[in-house]
Amino acid sequence: MTANSPRTPQNYPPETRGSNFFDNDRNLQDILERIAPDLLKDHKKRLSDFGEWVGDRLDKQAEYSDRHAPPKLETYNKKGERTGRVIFNPLYEQEHQEAYKKGAVGLAFGDDPSPHLLSFTMGYMLSEADISVHCPVTMTGAVAYVLEHFAPDAVREKYLPELTRMDGFTKTGGTWATELHGGSDVGATTTRAGKTDKDGKVKLNGLKWFTSNATSGLALATARPEDAPEGSKGLGLYLIPSHLEDGSENSYHIRRLKDKLGTKGLATGEIDLVDTEAIEIVPPPHGLKIMMEALEYSRIHNAVGAAGAHRRAFLEQISWAEHREAFGKTIDNYPMVQEQLLNTLTTLEAGTALAFEAARSFDDALEDDANRSWLRISTALAKYKTAEYAIQAGKNAIEMVGGNGYTEEFPTARLFRDTMVLPVWEGPANIQALELLRMVAGRENGDEVFLNKITAIADAMPDVMKYEQEALKSAQKKCKNALTYLRKNPQDGEIFGRNLLDLMSDTLSAALLCEEAAHGLHHGNARKAVVARRFIDRFMEGAKIPEIGKDKKDPALKHFKDLVGYGHIDPAASGYAPANDDAQPAPAASKRRRKTQRKP
Repeated sequence: MTANSPRTPQNYPPETRGSNFFDNDRNLQDILERIAPDLLKDHKKRLSDFGEWVGDRLDKQAEYSDRHAPPKLETYNKKGERTGRVIFNPLYEQEHQEAYKKGAVGLAFGDDPSPHLLSFTMGYMLSEADISVHCPVTMTGAVAYVLEHFAPDAVREKYLPELTRMDGFTKTGGTWATELHGGSDVGATTTRAGKTDKDGKVKLNGLKWFTSNATSGLALATARPEDAPEGSKGLGLYLIPSHLEDGSENSYHIRRLKDKLGTKGLATGEIDLVDTEAIEIVPPPHGLKIMMEALEYSRIHNAVGAAGAHRRAFLEQISWAEHREAFGKTIDNYPMVQEQLLNTLTTLEAGTALAFEAARSFDDALEDDANRSWLRISTALAKYKTAEYAIQAGKNAIEMVGGNGYTEEFPTARLFRDTMVLPVWEGPANIQALELLRMVAGRENGDEVFLNKITAIADAMPDVMKYEQEALKSAQKKCKNALTYLRKNPQDGEIFGRNLLDLMSDTLSAALLCEEAAHGLHHGNARKAVVARRFIDRFMEGAKIPEIGKDKKDPALKHFKDLVGYGHIDPAASGYAPANDDAQPAPAASKRRRKTQRKP
């Protein structure tokens, strides 16, 4: 995107299926060009091929599996023997494996790994078509990450290649922590681990209550050795293979599959562990801590997946609006429709900025542990807010399409049902609030890290963004007051935790949009500046509806086509002239990653 080559606004096809979900996503390409130009250069063709597959074959499979062929459980075989075998639609198995063949996990591992940002970008596109495939891809990556960084050498060398292979025979991963009585309280785990032998093998007994990707080939599970104390410090972490070394099935059984609201193509089950063979990854007291490393990886995938689902919801709305005629013209000509489309677009770009900030920060933290505080803060904020945005966007998509959108013949119904899982997976809002409180009001210095981040972005903004700069400084002051209060009154953290999530996530969203806007203005395009201004005025915590000018219209409406079509907005035509050449692009994310293991 340069001043010498302004974009014309793109038009959208009548149906989203069949389009390339990467090539048509100018916002995603702009983000990667700004934060990871080398990654975009090296993998643009791969991402384009991935976007073509997601927008066609994967989406067709998702609809068929959801409507006609969800997985079924065969509890007993014809001999009357208990099996717990899950029968899938073959198309689901084929396209699920295709994600690994295309490198959604494997490219981030091995001798010359790509940044995990590449995997997160693929996850974003996967959720545009099928969260039921993105979920197991997420957990496979999470298990691989734990094995690479925390497993004993022999365990890593034996099992990691099975999760990262790209030949069509990848073993998929699972993270089995939830139990019936505990839910999010993983420390209440009652699954028991027997004595660990000299080879690190152990027998597990217990019930895992909510296991997504129940047929995973390699799963992580928390369990408590018999002589370990109660609570989280008594947990170890173990790797459960679906098959033993002699090829026989491991001794656990799927009791039943969950009858869920959405993600119906994905097998989620209750699993009885009965003298199940497992391999120790870490003993107590490190088990929960390392499982949280896996969940943190999954939370980033959850955030980019929510942004991807949000993107699909926007596509469904704009594609419908540009081609649906009512009262003599297409409905995208009506101000109320334009307002709804702009609302979905504004939160889409805010949520995507949040999600990719967390994704970028993951690689930064691998490079330098000093970045880990920011990773945890940005992940908690992104995981929470993107899920909330995605649900509202899914609702908006159904409303825009109307009665058709409520039927299963259109992707909007499935999309909305699937988005409902996003606030639940890997910890609901209350859990994210507790994580945030630990970082900003506990022993960590996360409050200082966050406030400095917002200040740095505000101070770097060009003069033509004075309004946005003042809004950011005002929001930063609100955050500082809240964080100062919680430092002095930590007992009130759980009362105000959810409010703090909203305040800080909105402030960070606005800051990141402003950072993107400054980059755009540097290249002569004010489009992102208009989006940032609209987010501040309409969606930022505590913001009021802006005062409307003499024409009584939303100022963004005059740029409607360029906003929804990702075109070019002249700074002079939108109040942002002259563009300030001091606004520099953000530094690119590093391609290199630390390959040394981290200690528990």
